[in-house]
Amino acid sequence: MGLLSLVLALPCALGAQEEVERAGATILRGLDKTSGQTVDFEVPNGATAAFARLEVTVRECRFPAGNPSGGAYAFLTIREAAKSDLLFEGWMIASSPALNALDHPRYDVWVMRCNT
Repeated sequence: MGLLSLVLALPCALGAQEEVERAGATILRGLDKTSGQTVDFEVPNGATAAFARLEVTVRECRFPAGNPSGGAYAFLTIREAAKSDLLFEGWMIASSPALNALDHPRYDVWVMRCNT
């Protein structure tokens, strides 16, 4: 019975996949929790940008086909610049940043959208 359920559910799951496009850059927002200041910055795919004491590398930004401002998600690597310690690596979703978030006592970084 379990195998039958899986076989019946598979076409539904495959049909639910959304077409995506890749953007050339990602718009990120950084927050310094101590001062309350926010900064928006753009990082091209494959590049690294500095935010405060962090180094943020964007591997790729994807978005639903035809809608670059909605549902964006990006693969990020975030390191502490002075120590090169890996703080975050993975996909971050613009609409739900708490699902996979940077865990840092002073700084937050969010994906805002892809930039085509």
